[in-house]
Amino acid sequence: MSGRTTSVGGRGWTLAVVCVATFMLLLDLTVVNVALPDIRDAFDASFTSLQWVLDAYALGLAAVLLTAGSLADRLGRKRVFNIGFVVFLAASLACGLANDAAVLSVARGVQGLGGAVLFAVGPALIGQEYQGKDRGKAFGVFGGVVGLSIAFGPLIGGALTDGLSWRWIFLVNVPVGLLAMVVSALRMRESRVESAPAVDWWGLVLFTGALTLLVLALLRGEAEGWASAPIVGMFAASVVLLGAFGVVERRRGEQAMFQLSLFRNRTFNGVSVVTLLCAAATMSAIFLLVSYVQNVLAYSPWETGLRFLPLTATLFVAAAISGSLTTRVPQRLLMGTSLALIAIGLFLVALTGPDTSWTALLPSMFGIGLGMGLFNPPRASLSIAVVEPSKAGMASGINETFQQVGVAIGIAGFGVAFQGRVSDLFTQSAAGRQLGPDAHEFGEAVAAGGGAEAVGRAPSALAPALETAARTAFVDGLTDVMFVCAVVAAVGAVIGFGFIRTRDLHESARGETVEVESRAVVNGVEAQGLLEGESAGVPAVAQSVRAGGDG
Repeated sequence: MSGRTTSVGGRGWTLAVVCVATFMLLLDLTVVNVALPDIRDAFDASFTSLQWVLDAYALGLAAVLLTAGSLADRLGRKRVFNIGFVVFLAASLACGLANDAAVLSVARGVQGLGGAVLFAVGPALIGQEYQGKDRGKAFGVFGGVVGLSIAFGPLIGGALTDGLSWRWIFLVNVPVGLLAMVVSALRMRESRVESAPAVDWWGLVLFTGALTLLVLALLRGEAEGWASAPIVGMFAASVVLLGAFGVVERRRGEQAMFQLSLFRNRTFNGVSVVTLLCAAATMSAIFLLVSYVQNVLAYSPWETGLRFLPLTATLFVAAAISGSLTTRVPQRLLMGTSLALIAIGLFLVALTGPDTSWTALLPSMFGIGLGMGLFNPPRASLSIAVVEPSKAGMASGINETFQQVGVAIGIAGFGVAFQGRVSDLFTQSAAGRQLGPDAHEFGEAVAAGGGAEAVGRAPSALAPALETAARTAFVDGLTDVMFVCAVVAAVGAVIGFGFIRTRDLHESARGETVEVESRAVVNGVEAQGLLEGESAGVPAVAQSVRAGGDG
C-alpha cells in the first residue's frame, strides 16, 4: 500500500467526498420517477422509451461494479474513483442537455457506468481510512447517506421538477460534483496493492457481459415477454458467460479479479444473499409506495416527497445509531434485526385501504425506515471485512453487485406481480366486468399509475364505478405484493441471524469485533476471563470466543 499516513481531517474529507458521490448516484435511481411525466411531455416519448430512461441507468450501474472494484485495487482506488466521477458528471451534463429520449437513455447508461465505479470503490476508500470504533461510525454515516438518497429522491425530484425543470435533476450534479472532485484531488490519499497482478481482462469482459445480459433480461422481461426468444437467449447467454468466467477465475487462482474461494466463507455468502434480498424487497416496495401516494392519492411530486419524510428521518436516525453499534453489538444481530424490522414495516402496509389517507402508511414507514437505517452500516462494513485490506475494492464491488442485481430482480419480479394482481382484481370487479374485453388493458393502466387518465377516457356513466374499482384494485394489489416482499425480508432476517459469524472475517477486521462477540456468548466468570485474556492480545480472546459459541 502507498501513502499509509493520513490525518483525521484528511480522512474526514474522504468520507465527505464518498458520501456526496454516493448520494448523487443513488439519488438518480429514484429522482427520475417523479419527473417521467414531464420528460414524456417534453419528448412526446412512448412508454417503452420512458422505461429505457430508467432501465439504462440501472443496467450501467449493475454491469461494472465488480470490475470497477477489482481495477481499483490494482490501479489505485483514488485514481479509479476520480475517473468514475468524471464519467458520471459528464454523463449528467449530457442527460440535462438531451434533445430526445434516445439521447437521454444513452446518457443515462453512461451515467450508470460512472456511478458504478463510485459505488464500488467508495466503501473501500472509507475502509482504508477508518479502523475500530471510528470505522463503525464512518460506515454509520455512509449507511445513512445510502438510505437518505433513496428516500429523498421523490422530494428532491419533485422540488426541482416543479420549481425549475426536469433537466435540473441531472444538471444539479455538475456543480456539486465538481466541488467534490476538487476536494478529492487535494485531500484524498491514494491506495493500491503494490504487488497486484496484471488486470484480469478476460475475467472483466466475461463477467461484465454476463451481468449485463442478466440484468437486461430481468429489466426487459415483462415488456418483451418472459418466454420470448430475446429474453430466453439473454438468460442462456448469461449462464454460459458466467460458466466461462468461473473457469477462467479458477485457473487464475490468487490473480483472479473474483476470488471464488470466497464462496467457501459462510459469512460472505450470508451477507451477499441478505443484501440481495433486502434490495429486492425494499427498493420495489419504495417504488410502489411512491406510485400509490402520487397516483392514487393524487399528491404532486413535492407533496409526495414531504409525506415520505417520516421514513427518511427514521432512516437517518437509525443509521447513526447503527454505526455506533457495529463495534458494540454482534453484527449478525444488527443484520437479522434490521431485516426483521423491514419485514414488519412491509406487513404494516396492510393498514391501508381504498378510503384511508396517507397517514395509514406511517407505521409502515417507521418500520421500513428503522430497518433500512440499521441495515446499511453493517452491510457496508462486513462487505470489506471478509477479505484482507488489499482486496477491499473487489469485495465491495461484489457486494454492491449483489445489491444492484437485487434491485433489478425486485423491480422486475415484484413489478410484474403487482401489475398482474391489480389487473386481475380490476377485471374481476363488477365495474371491470362491464368493460368486457377492455377490462384487462384498463387494469394494466391502473397498475401503471394511469387510472385517472383511463377513467377520463371511459363513458361518463361508468366513471364513478370505474374509479372506485380502480382504487380498490390498486390498494389491494399493493398490500398483496407488500406481503410477499415482507416474506422475502423475513427470509433475509433468518439468514442474517444464522449465517454471519465473526470468525469468518479477515483477521484485520476480526480484532475490531471479537470483543463484541465475546460479550454475547459468555457471562459471569467467563466474561472476566476474557477481559483478562484481552491484555494478552486478540488471539487469546478469539480462542475464547471460538470455544464459547458461534462468534
